[in-house]
Amino acid sequence: MANPLIKITDIKRNFALGDEIVYVLKGIDLEINKGEYVALMGPSGSGKSTLMNLLGCLDTPTSGSYILNSKDVSKMKDDELAEIRNKEIGFVFQTFNLLPRTTALDNVALPMIYAGYSKSDRTARAEEVLNQVKLGDRMDHHPNQLSGGQRQRVAVARALVNKPSIILADEPTGNLDSKTSIEIMTLFNEIHAQGNTVILVTHEEEIAEYAHRVIRLRDGVVESDVRKEMMPTNSI
Repeated sequence: MANPLIKITDIKRNFALGDEIVYVLKGIDLEINKGEYVALMGPSGSGKSTLMNLLGCLDTPTSGSYILNSKDVSKMKDDELAEIRNKEIGFVFQTFNLLPRTTALDNVALPMIYAGYSKSDRTARAEEVLNQVKLGDRMDHHPNQLSGGQRQRVAVARALVNKPSIILADEPTGNLDSKTSIEIMTLFNEIHAQGNTVILVTHEEEIAEYAHRVIRLRDGVVESDVRKEMMPTNSI
């Protein structure tokens, strides 16, 4: 059997708060295979956001190991983590995080600059993924000329542009109405169907229904980990 794409072993994350130590993650074991579609859920204070930051290589654990695509990232330095984030992880945020004075095309191409691609390669790939998310006619538009749903599609295209191992989406429908949320989640279904690994962080049960596996955290540990036998519903 192939190695899992993600393997987390006894991950703990503590934070110093004055003279106190706050134990946020209390020993998490988790494996995610290539091509899975996972929803990560949990109430406020469950450790969900901390785990997301660790999965996204935005933070490192206090102890334990994190193997991502056969690389031990749990002990990497900041510059090494930055390279991993650029090559291995495509982020989609609730607030889109687009550059306001930059076209959709240039927003999408931005991660390829850091990866060292030529301008012609950046443009060609950015056009390809914008067409993939059905924004081929909006490439020259700035974010303020786009609807919320279109801005999130630009963010999804940017996440895809470097062909990462993981698409990590943090509350991707949080700023969208119900109709647009369905459109964005349908897009994530399409992205997953094309072979991408998707990890969706959400507090909304109806959004988690789109995933094929739901991991629930509570008080810094995994409370449940359920794989679905049936495809998710497409209603919000």
